[in-house]
Amino acid sequence: MEIRKAVSGDIDRIERIYDRIHDEEEAGNAVIGWIRGVYPVRKTAEDSLARGDLFVMEEDGNVLGTAIINQVQVPAYASVGWRHKAEDHEVMVLHTLIIDPLQKAKGYGKAFIAFYEDYARDHGCPELRIDTNAKNVRARKMYAGLGYEEIDIIPCVFNGIPDVRLVCLEKYLG
Repeated sequence: MEIRKAVSGDIDRIERIYDRIHDEEEAGNAVIGWIRGVYPVRKTAEDSLARGDLFVMEEDGNVLGTAIINQVQVPAYASVGWRHKAEDHEVMVLHTLIIDPLQKAKGYGKAFIAFYEDYARDHGCPELRIDTNAKNVRARKMYAGLGYEEIDIIPCVFNGIPDVRLVCLEKYLG
């Protein structure tokens, strides 16, 4: 298993993962709070690829998961009372972590988080920030188990999705 920066040839596979996660949510098998056609969509991956911050987890030629890792703090973060005051260049953010539903419960989410933490260290960022929809109990439980603290829940429109209660989490590596 390898985590690497995505290339243009990965976009179709990432879009299929987005579709499968939407299928799971629409079938009632997952509660994430995303909406098909709103977020995430193919353009989410294309824009991230263009910025150079899209990553994929791959094994034997199969993309198992994807995430966006960068230093872009979403606007809602401005109202959060973070425990660790950090300059923007000290903060690494994980966005849109998705493990293919065909690969769930195999530890891939935790492996992606470990990669994210190492990536942040390698880039001199001791402050880690993640957000998720309050509805996404599974992600919240995983993050808590990995040492992320829920700092605040912000009501907002998030990536075009109305009425989101955005859970803002942090972990300090410094």
